[in-house]
Amino acid sequence: MSSWLVVVLLGLIEGLTEFIPVSSTGHLLLAEQWLPKQSELFNVFIQSGAMLALLPIFSRRLREMVFGFNEPENRDLLLKLAAAFLVTGVGGLAMKKLGFVLPHDPMPIAWATFLGGFVILAVERWIRGRELPDRITWGIALAVGVGQLIAASFPGASRSGTTILMALLIGLNRPKATEFSFLLGIPTMLAAGLFEMHHELKHASAGVPHESWSLLFLGTAVSAVVAFVVVKWLIRFVQGHTFNGFAYYRLAMGAAMLVYFWPHRG
Repeated sequence: MSSWLVVVLLGLIEGLTEFIPVSSTGHLLLAEQWLPKQSELFNVFIQSGAMLALLPIFSRRLREMVFGFNEPENRDLLLKLAAAFLVTGVGGLAMKKLGFVLPHDPMPIAWATFLGGFVILAVERWIRGRELPDRITWGIALAVGVGQLIAASFPGASRSGTTILMALLIGLNRPKATEFSFLLGIPTMLAAGLFEMHHELKHASAGVPHESWSLLFLGTAVSAVVAFVVVKWLIRFVQGHTFNGFAYYRLAMGAAMLVYFWPHRG
């Protein structure tokens, strides 16, 4: 298979799965079983590309928060996003200081993907029939920041899924929970992406200097375009649907991963 087709497929997978609660990590891990494994720098690039797709979608909201900071509503949202981002940043640095290392074994990712399906079903059952408000409290903002740390600690948990579920549990309606999760994802994931890019370029392995930048940008562009379409669709979807369909998908996906990787577990 040609190199350009491989990066297009990986960019497509990343763009499709980054923002829906199904775990992009799990899907990319499976893809690596049949496609040539890419560098960490490539994975960081395409993930950042997916995040860039949020900028045009929320451009008006972002402008309001920055240029309309004097308005109480805009100031309140920006400060709560900053607080959630701070929780994630401080927690992430603390995890690094304590020597936390993400597991590379596929089994934890498979389990997180599978068990995440039950979590979604449990949360949906908990909130079923309730009229949830659209007001983002300080408690919700901080909990969503903690949700990002949980997702970072358990690859396969899904960052968007974990943060949205945290907000739903505490009492925020689905559209607002989705919007807040996505807005928080912009600074969080772009900051993480820039940090990882700096790290990879500074401590590059022997193979990275030969990285094809044209392929990097191709995969990033594909990821961004596909993610843009997915996010636009998901914002409409959550207006009148639950996440149960994603839960059943996760159960099937997680079970398939467990069956596939179980014989090769360490």
